[in-house]
Amino acid sequence: MKRIAVMGLGNFGTALARNWILAGHDVRGWTVEQEVYDSISSEGNNEKYLSDVSLLGMEVSMDPTEIISGAEIVVLALPSGVVLSVVDDLLPHLTDHQILLDLAKGLAPGEEMISDVIEAKLQAAGVKCGLCVMMGPTIAPELARGVFTTALITSKKLILAEEIAEHLTTSTLRLSAATDSLGAEYWGAFKNVIALACGVVDGLKQDGRGGDNLKAAVFTSGYREAVKLLPELGADPETAFSAAGIGDLFVTATSPHGRNREMGERLGLGQTLAAAEKDMVMVSEGVRAARLFRTLFASKAIAAPFVDAVCALLDEGTTIEEFIDKVVA
Repeated sequence: MKRIAVMGLGNFGTALARNWILAGHDVRGWTVEQEVYDSISSEGNNEKYLSDVSLLGMEVSMDPTEIISGAEIVVLALPSGVVLSVVDDLLPHLTDHQILLDLAKGLAPGEEMISDVIEAKLQAAGVKCGLCVMMGPTIAPELARGVFTTALITSKKLILAEEIAEHLTTSTLRLSAATDSLGAEYWGAFKNVIALACGVVDGLKQDGRGGDNLKAAVFTSGYREAVKLLPELGADPETAFSAAGIGDLFVTATSPHGRNREMGERLGLGQTLAAAEKDMVMVSEGVRAARLFRTLFASKAIAAPFVDAVCALLDEGTTIEEFIDKVVA
């Protein structure tokens, strides 16, 4: 049994907590949302995100230091836009014997990977705890109800990735170990851009302009660009064929639960980006990822027409018809 602190109780954090509770671990959860705290404290479930999932037996708090105290594994189940600020808050309270497991996908400001920034923060603070990254096709509602799920645990130290994968694997969540944290994070971010583009096609189905043929073309175009360009950024080409690569991409681009696919669908139905972001309960990481990848590729003089087309739709007023023409070119 491990003592696990889950920092962030959105869909994914809640689903993981549920799995680890059932596996017999001592799980604690932290949230900044008063309604989530109240729901779990009083009812034993997370009414806002996964209301049908029991979290009975899990201690919950809005004080992060209380939750990580004594934890062996600290899981950062947080959006990429806030994870680094939470790490800053945790740094004075982390110990050398703890392991951080980062679930946030992609690029931090300044074109660095989130895990690299976390590692630099740990080193600057003199904290020697281990750091791993978890990526893969993990749709939260399915994971929460026990549908068999696979994911990848990566670390620069393979022995650490293997240890965490072994400890956190359950009867329905199978984790495997690897060392390409860079590639896993790049794929974890880029697949959200592709999923958003595929979602646009789903939105177009309502009036007959979209369909599975078109979605397959968009999917292929995005995947081809990722396979070609991510190794130029340092990703291991083999990661494209792993759970963190094609596995995560397939689920995110096709599942009705995918928030990035949903964002694209809303745009395809004619909703503005501002309205879609306001209406969605969860954050669509694909919007931020597209912008960051565009900046990163441009800084390295790498042509990325798929990413450029997505950004033009998001930020430059291009029409849906123009977007489709560019994205499958």
